[in-house]
Amino acid sequence: MRIDAYNAISQIYKTNKTTTANKNKRVENTSDKFEISQAAKTYQVAKAAVEEAADVRTDKVAQIKAMMEAGTYRVSSAMIADKLIGGSDSIAF
Repeated sequence: MRIDAYNAISQIYKTNKTTTANKNKRVENTSDKFEISQAAKTYQVAKAAVEEAADVRTDKVAQIKAMMEAGTYRVSSAMIADKLIGGSDSIAF
């Protein structure tokens, strides 16, 4: 290792120079604050609503089950094809 090269670099960047802190500055008594943005508050409300919602729509399942037992459950092939290619977002019964 070349010490002379380090000394030359330290002289260029003045890394050997020491600085003293200004001890005469008056420090005001401040406290930390934590604020939640409105977007984050909205997100919290939406997340809570999603967590409260049921994963399975039991009313819809019961309706389809009753239709299947009665033999009246019919889904058109056009509706299935449309759903497969990304057409309508919901299937009506």
